[in-house]
Amino acid sequence: MITVEVVLAWPDRVDARRLTLPEGVTVADAIEAAGIDGSAQCPAVAVHGLLARPDQTLREGDRVELLRPLLADPKDNRRRRARAGS
Repeated sequence: MITVEVVLAWPDRVDARRLTLPEGVTVADAIEAAGIDGSAQCPAVAVHGLLARPDQTLREGDRVELLRPLLADPKDNRRRRARAGS
């Protein structure tokens, strides 16, 4: 058995689940076992900040991060701030 954490961060809160799962468990298995509301709408997943595939095998202590869709394009935001500063 291994212990992993599955996390989904919202602007106003963080949903996190610490799970004990069998060795050989995948990212997709851990997400399903966590049962965090909103996880189905997350287009990407990371393990310790690095993009991960759903079939990637997890190891003891891994932190699975559910990545929400961007609300705004970072490049557009930067351009808007640059124009406002001129």
